Amino acid sequence: MSKSKCKEIVRIVATALTTWVFSLNANAQMDVQFSDFTSLRSYYNPAAAGTDGLLSVHIAYSMQMAGFEDAPKTMYAGADCPIYFLSPRHGGGASLMSDNVGIFRTQRIAVQYAYNMTIGKKGRLAIGIQPSLLTETIDPSDLELDDPTDPAFPSAEVSGNAFDLGAGLFFYHPKYWAGISMQHIMSPHIELGETNMYDISPAYYFMAGCNIKLKNPFLSLQPSCMVQSDLDNWREDIQCKVTYNNDGKMFWGGVGYSPNISTTFFIGGNFQGISLGYSYQMYTNGINLANGSHEIVLGYQADLDLFKKGRNKHKAVRIL
Repeated sequence: MSKSKCKEIVRIVATALTTWVFSLNANAQMDVQFSDFTSLRSYYNPAAAGTDGLLSVHIAYSMQMAGFEDAPKTMYAGADCPIYFLSPRHGGGASLMSDNVGIFRTQRIAVQYAYNMTIGKKGRLAIGIQPSLLTETIDPSDLELDDPTDPAFPSAEVSGNAFDLGAGLFFYHPKYWAGISMQHIMSPHIELGETNMYDISPAYYFMAGCNIKLKNPFLSLQPSCMVQSDLDNWREDIQCKVTYNNDGKMFWGGVGYSPNISTTFFIGGNFQGISLGYSYQMYTNGINLANGSHEIVLGYQADLDLFKKGRNKHKAVRIL
């Protein structure tokens, strides 16, 4: 396909999306789908913040539909940890997210709080809440319209913001974990300019995973799944990673599958609490295999429990 033809397709798609967004009472689901959701659990569920007893810092960058002009690009940075100066039953976190899709830019600033309850000897059940500020911006400067005076489109950059809220339940055990959560509880309404509006529908998530030790003491499996929905559309993801862990050196690889959407491959490693993971998501329906999504997740984890013996070692223990 020629370059000029690709630009024309992108222009048509961008125009269609803008028309949809600026329709009266437009509704949208704006959550970003990260391939490595097990590393970014607190992004989807605020109750996961600090539940595993570790300081966790993650930076993620996702480039979807590689090769297409104005394709989605997302940057996320988040940190969460237990709050031991209150008591071992509290956790907190904060995050920043910026998502760019052509002329659209979505930004989110969020804080998290989780209250933990002990279940059995090693389990913890947490309930969490996440207040956030959403900002939606549309910059039509690069949009070519057949009729520049069309009132359905802004003539200059417009933006608006709204308060949002998320909440969740999360159970953690060193061998398994699961959580349910809801984002956009407030169904936020964002006004863009004087005549346009942007409504965001609530989204629901279920995640679960476990750690299975193999006969080889250096190898383990981490199967996991996630289901997300706005009650009109559904997406299911399953994945499994194989982890090699020996003398503080950790490497993993794996594969994931989303029915009728994509197949994903994972690779990464961890050394002294610093992890780096890469994933490639190949779409299986309607898009060339070479135009998939690239994702990089950089993380750091350390044990901050000052009540444990050997507390100054700061060794990360989570591999899920």
